[in-house]
Amino acid sequence: MNTNEKFVITISREIGSGGRTVGRKLARKLGVRFCDKELINALREKFSLSASEIERIKGEKKNWLADMIRSTIPSPEFVLLNDPNSAYLNNVRVPVTTDEIFEAETEILKELAAESSCVIAGRSGFFVLKDVPNKVDIMLVAPRDKRIARVAEKQNLTPDKAALIVDSVDKSRENYVKRYTGNSRYDLRNYDLVLNVDDLSEDEVVDIILAYLKAL
Repeated sequence: MNTNEKFVITISREIGSGGRTVGRKLARKLGVRFCDKELINALREKFSLSASEIERIKGEKKNWLADMIRSTIPSPEFVLLNDPNSAYLNNVRVPVTTDEIFEAETEILKELAAESSCVIAGRSGFFVLKDVPNKVDIMLVAPRDKRIARVAEKQNLTPDKAALIVDSVDKSRENYVKRYTGNSRYDLRNYDLVLNVDDLSEDEVVDIILAYLKAL
């Protein structure tokens, strides 16, 4: 990869592997944009969804959530929807499906990658941007017990609650990736570099990635 030209680095990661922090530090070292919260904020603006709602939608295999959202919001009369002063407008959300979320993510990711060099955390970037030139795809993994301990510490949870979160997010992300890419996110052929970050600090992981990029 030529870092003197526009480039993209995607970082896929298991929850609790420190991938978000690694991505942010890597982007800072390279002097480029880090795309994570920015992406979520764009989705929230498009669909008026919270980050947790987006993650929940992504983890579902079926599009039943659109009906659920529709059933939990008011059903104002058509005339009220066309009244700019209607209080209903502040509460109405556009029903969305996992397909719409994926399409929105794809659109936003491609725009970000085309605009400037960047480091992108998650969002199936390895697949969505597969045709982008000058790109490196990285996967960060860690033992389950280490990931549980990290999540428990970061979120001030008991190990049992942290374990539930880790297992749930693992399943959710795998379902989402399989649905839209046709591959398992654990298929190592998706990536240029896979790192087991067990017993490595975030700064050490960043240094390894930088050394790898320099060797390309």
